[in-house]
Amino acid sequence: MDIRFEQAEARFEGRTVLHPLTLTLSERRIGIIGLNGSGKTTFARMINGLVTPAAGRVTVNGFDTASDGEQVRSAAGFIFQNPQNQIVLPILKEDIALGLTSRKLSREEKQAEVNAVLARFGIEHLADRRVHELSGGELQLAALASVLVTRPEILIMDEPTNQLDLRNRALVEKTVHSLEENVLVISHDLDLIAGFDRVLLFHEGRLLADGEPPAVIDQYRTLCAA
Repeated sequence: MDIRFEQAEARFEGRTVLHPLTLTLSERRIGIIGLNGSGKTTFARMINGLVTPAAGRVTVNGFDTASDGEQVRSAAGFIFQNPQNQIVLPILKEDIALGLTSRKLSREEKQAEVNAVLARFGIEHLADRRVHELSGGELQLAALASVLVTRPEILIMDEPTNQLDLRNRALVEKTVHSLEENVLVISHDLDLIAGFDRVLLFHEGRLLADGEPPAVIDQYRTLCAA
């Protein structure tokens, strides 16, 4: 994984949401934390082109997020805070298969890919279920399956344990830690990211701290208490 921000800046309606930022990301597990409105979600969305820089440049594995959108989205999948917003079709297996449309697979090949990703997360029994019937934890796993069936190298997750009960939170945390892909997680769940390789702390649109989890998380706790 090679993600580079080169004086990249984000603005909305004339307001600077993320001030010019230069950094390189290559670690397998990266946590992104900060108060609401700190710029952390904008930063994450810039990685797969959901937000393009108003100035500067962002590249993913050498591809520019502004000009090479298709390649960037193939490399970096994004799971939204509410996974139900990105599941389009009502039946889970049909929604997962939708991600394979561009690969021109036969019906049998497509079914094999869907079955494999369902088995990977132990949710084969949910294949024919309607999405609105799934629990919060099942929805997160469903969203994971729908994104990872396309085989991105990088996975970006926005608050994956938000509004989950303890049982579903534990299920999602276990799954996140077991993923083979490079993972970037935006989270207020500090336990989830405590064992990551690197944590970024954003505040008021700027990168306030960047380093190993204990020190950065301590700085965030101090900020929250101020």
